[in-house]
Formats: sequence, C-alpha cells, structure tokens
Amino acid sequence: MSKELVIDVKANEIDIALLENKKLVELSKEESNPKFSVGDIYLGKVKKIMPGLNAAFVDVGYEKDAFLHYLDLGPQFRSLQNYLQSALGRKGKLSSMQKFKRVSDIDKNGKINQVLAAGQYVLVQVAKEPISTKGPRLTSEIAIAGRNMVLMPFSDKVSVSQKIESNEEKKRLKTLITSIKPNNYGVIIRTASEGKMVKTLDEELRGLVKKWESAFDKMKNAKPPQLFISELNRTSVILRDVLNVGFNHIHVNDEALSREIKEYISTIAPEKEKIVNYFKGSNPIFEKFGVLKQVKASFGKTVSFKSGAYLIIEHTEALHVIDVNSGNRAKNVDNQETTGLEVNLAACDEIARQLRLRDMGGIIVVDFIDMQQQENKIKVFERMKAAMEPDRTKHSILPLSKFGLMQITRQRVRPEMHINTRETCPTCDGTGEISPSVLIIERIEHQLAELSDKYKNRGLSIRVHPFIASYINKGFLNSIKRKWSRKYGKKITITPISSYDFLEFRFYDNKGEDIN
Repeated sequence: MSKELVIDVKANEIDIALLENKKLVELSKEESNPKFSVGDIYLGKVKKIMPGLNAAFVDVGYEKDAFLHYLDLGPQFRSLQNYLQSALGRKGKLSSMQKFKRVSDIDKNGKINQVLAAGQYVLVQVAKEPISTKGPRLTSEIAIAGRNMVLMPFSDKVSVSQKIESNEEKKRLKTLITSIKPNNYGVIIRTASEGKMVKTLDEELRGLVKKWESAFDKMKNAKPPQLFISELNRTSVILRDVLNVGFNHIHVNDEALSREIKEYISTIAPEKEKIVNYFKGSNPIFEKFGVLKQVKASFGKTVSFKSGAYLIIEHTEALHVIDVNSGNRAKNVDNQETTGLEVNLAACDEIARQLRLRDMGGIIVVDFIDMQQQENKIKVFERMKAAMEPDRTKHSILPLSKFGLMQITRQRVRPEMHINTRETCPTCDGTGEISPSVLIIERIEHQLAELSDKYKNRGLSIRVHPFIASYINKGFLNSIKRKWSRKYGKKITITPISSYDFLEFRFYDNKGEDIN
C-alpha cells in the first residue's frame, strides 16, 4: 500500500491530507498556533473540587475549566506534586529527577478531596481536546510520546506494544530499555521500535528525558495557567505516528515547512528524507493531487461507494448513525442475500474510511442490509475488523445483532471534522437568479482592468472553471488571454479549477495569494 501526505499551508491554518493508494483516508485542519491539543502539558490551578463526581475542575487558560477525574491522577500523583513544588519554590539548581525520592502511590479507590484542594497548583496533560460545550479532559499521568517509545515520568515499568508479534524481539527490547532507562522513569515501547538498534533508542530516550527535565528548569516562581510542554504540531504528530516503509511521498506547498519536515525526518528516518517534495505548482496543491474533489464527495450526508450503493450518515448528540443502502443494485439481482452480502462487505471498507476521515468518535451504530445466514453476518463482522485495523485510534467492534445492527465505539479525543459540501452560488448569492452568462468575459475583464492599475509591474493569475478557461485560451495568436496581455501590458495566466462553479472566477498575484 502506497501512502502520501499532502500538506496545504494557508495563512491561518494548515490542512493535512493522508492518501492511501491515492484515496483520501484522513484529513486534519490545524491552526497556525493551536492550543489545548492532545498531549499538551499545562501548569494549572484547581478551581473547584466536586466530591460527588470524585473530580476537580482546573483552570488551564481555556474559557471553560478543564475536567480532572480522580482515576486520571495516576498512582504517582503525590511524587509528581512534590517534585513540582520543589521546582516552583527552589532557590538554587533543581536536583535531577533521577535522584528524587518517590513517595507511596495514592489509593486507587480514594477520594479527590484527599489529594487535591481548591487553589492548588497541578501539572496536567490534555487527554481530550475541548468538544462542543465541554472544556478539555485532563490527566496527571504524564506521557511524553516519541517515535519509538513513550516516556512515563515517576514510573519504573517497561512495557512493549502488543503489535510486536515476535516474543524474542519483545524480550530484546524490554531488556535493552530496562538496562538504559534512568531511575524514576517508565517506558512504553512502541511498534516502530521493532528492529531498532540500541544507539537509536538510547538517543531518543535521552532526548525525551531532556525535554521533560529542561521544562522544570524554567518553572521557578511560575504562575498558572501556563503551558509547560507543547505537543508537536499535528503535522509532526502524523509524521511521527504514521511514517513507515510504505510512506512514499510528502508534498507540501510551503518551502519553510518542507525544510522543517526534512530536518525532522532526517532525525527519525534519514533514508526517507528524499520523499519530501516542495510543491511549486500554480494550481492549488489539493486540486493537483485530487484531494479537493474527494473532500467534496466524502463529507456530505450521502456518500456513494460502489455500483450505486451508498451510505447515509447522521449525527446526534449521543451517537452517530450510518445506514447502508444498496441503491439500484437490488433491482438487477435476484439473489437478495448475495446482493446484501456484497454491498455490506464493500460498505465496511467505506465506513472504516469515513470514521478516520471525519474523525468520528463515541458510539457509532451501523444499520447494514438485512441478511438471513449467520455465516454472512460473521463475514461482515470480520471484514469490518480488518478494515478498521489500520485505524490508530482505539476502537471496539461488536458483532451484528439480530436486527442487523453493528455497534462500534471509537475513542474521541478531539472534535469531529465537519465540512459543509454545499455551496452558495457565487454568481447569485443564493437568490436563484444569475447575471447573463454571456457577460462573464466582460465581467472578468472589468475586474482585470481595475487590478491592472494596482498591480502594474506584476503578473496576474485568473482561476476559472475549465470550460471558461478553454474559451479564454482558444486560438493561439488571437486568444482572449493574449489580447488581455497586450492590452494591459502584463503576463496573465489562466488556471482551470474543476471544483469551481461555472461562472466563478478569482484573481491571484504572482505569489499565489488571493487578491479578490
């Protein structure tokens, strides 16, 4: 399976598309300066203790207080608090955490008011981003993720990913990490570490420890709310978690970011550095690689997937509902059981893709086409498990019920991706009436004339629907484009954009910036 990453850098956000065999499977939108992302660590202040919930509300700087449950404090919460207090109130140099004496674990069945009080400073990590009307969900069981491992301060346990199948490799990695890890640190060995040599793992382990301990050096007399350690941006997180031997290309339309990605890859997989391509094309990068068209086709209420079959996806506050429909296939095939099985099996692949693409979390109920044979129901269940296997998000799948319903739970750590695929007509603004299409060329030239005075010594690019582009470029010496170039004394580029409406057009300067 080939994997490509397409990154579209805009003024205020970065859009990241993951393609598998040219098919869009994940889409992320990251703000230029994101806050309260999963993995961010904050110095917070307890605002309110809720004994009935056995939880506390913590101020980490978000508009609504974040939620911290007792079970999310972690066994070594008191040790973490003691070290934090020594870092905040120290007079000299902070002693190394490796020499720090831990205290006993907190009672796993204890109460929140036994360990926390209003006004207390706490070190917390974002476990779930703010969703809907809720603030962030927090944990004090800190985990600092790297490419090959996850560092767990104040824990001495070493565990190995279950996805590593070889018992010999598991034993090798566990023995290796146990021998090199510092005191007062635990490690979760990730799947990517399989086959890695001691030098690579030791360098990463030292880097994670330095990242954690150096953050405390800056905490003297700090006041909450304050960011303690920032998680990598979403681009680097995807690279860190996804990059493997099947990753073929990374395309990015920003030169500075392409350099950063190359530098990052050179540290984790030097042999893959050449897969990063700086995209300089005049067309939008998502248009070039077919991402935009797939977004338009994949985020609506109705999603077609095979030979007329389609999904209907509905969202409620409590759960998501997906209905599988055979479309016109049922009219052409006599054996309804065979048709239902074929459509359901194909639907499994598309449903798994939709869950990743939209980042749907919580409870998902799928209404498959009714099947009578138990063996066919088992086939659909097994197909769904196989289709969901590449999904890195934690999930659980139940077999089909007697009503033909399948229940899926998928961990929700950030808001679901919503993209409105319906567009307001750019020529009528939703009124249902448009200006005469015969005047489109005059309208474009009128705006060109206005912009020519403003951009005297710079070329202009006009993006239009492919039909309009063909008309403007028609002819060689006497094309409309050449007439405009001679008349206004500047280079004019006509770029066809298939996603544009018929009478839509936009002007861009020679740097590719929208000047409408």
